[in-house]
Amino acid sequence: MTSSPPVDWGIGHYERTAAQLLPAARVLVDRAAPAQGERVVDLGCGTGNGALLAAARGARVTGVDPAARLLEVARKQAAEDGVEADFVVGDAASIPLAAGEADLVMSVFGVIFAPDPVAAGAEMARVTGTPGRIVLSAWIPTGAISVVNRMARETVSRVLDLPPGPPPFPWHERDALAGLFEPHGFEVSLEEETIQFTAASIAEQVDGDQENHPLAVAGRAVLEPAGELEALRARIFETYEAANEDPDAFRVTSHYVIATASR
Repeated sequence: MTSSPPVDWGIGHYERTAAQLLPAARVLVDRAAPAQGERVVDLGCGTGNGALLAAARGARVTGVDPAARLLEVARKQAAEDGVEADFVVGDAASIPLAAGEADLVMSVFGVIFAPDPVAAGAEMARVTGTPGRIVLSAWIPTGAISVVNRMARETVSRVLDLPPGPPPFPWHERDALAGLFEPHGFEVSLEEETIQFTAASIAEQVDGDQENHPLAVAGRAVLEPAGELEALRARIFETYEAANEDPDAFRVTSHYVIATASR
C-alpha cells in the first residue's frame, strides 16, 4: 500500500472554483468585518477572494497559501483592483507571521484542508493578538456536492489500494472547534449559511470540475489509467440528477458554517 501524495492546488484552474465561492467569501468578510488599518491574515487564500475583499476595506492584509501559482494570480488581481495586499507562501502549520501580529485570521474554505487540524488551530491562535478573532468557513457534509466529493475521494483511495483513513476533522461542529481554540483563550460561535452552485447543465458542471478543480485533476491522473474515470462520472451524473433543483439547467444548494473564535 502507498500513501496518497498531497495535492498541489496550483494544478488545474482553481480560478473557476474561486469564482463560484466568491459569494461565500463576501459573507465571511462581512461577518469578520475587517476595519481600516487592521492586520488581517487570509489563510489558504488561494486566488485571494477573501484577502482582496478585506484589503478593499482598508485592512493591512497578508494572504498565505502553499500554492505559488495561485498567489501570483492573487497578486495580479490585487493590482487590477487597485488594492494593496501581500501574498506569501506558507501553510496552516507554519504561518509566516510573528506571534500576536494579526487582529484577524480568516480562512474561506482553506484551513479545512490542513493535514493536522490541531497544529493549524494552534498556529492560527499563535498569530492572533489579544483582543483578536479567527473567522473561518467550513462545509457541512450534506448535499450533492459533499456526496460527490466523498465518492471521488473513496474511488481514488480504492484504486490506490490505500487503507481507510481517519474521518475528516469536523470543522463544521462547534464542539470540535471549541476543542481547538478554547484552550488558547477563544470563545467559539457558529452561524449556518448556504451557497448555490449553478451551471447551464449537469454536464457543464461535471466537465468543468473534472477539467479544472485541482482535486479532480489529481484524481483523474489516478482514475483514467485504471479505467475507472467513466464509471465515477456516471455515478456523479446520477447523484446530480437526483439533487438538481433546476430542471432546465443545474443548481444545487450546499450548506456551510461560518465559525468565529474571539478573545
